[in-house]
Amino acid sequence: MVSYTAEVAKIHKTFNSAVKRARTRGALVKAYNAHSRAHQRIMKKHLREERAQVERAKRRL
Repeated sequence: MVSYTAEVAKIHKTFNSAVKRARTRGALVKAYNAHSRAHQRIMKKHLREERAQVERAKRRL
């Protein structure tokens, strides 16, 4: 399992690279949209894992 922080660092590196390579406004928008979708996907996964952790802790109490 890759850590949340490592995943975020990876997508930020990809995004920054895409922004530097972009030659048009469309390319910038496309890079941002891909970055945004990746963030949402990672955040959803992260929150799901945290919720499961909370549920396990509640069962122990």
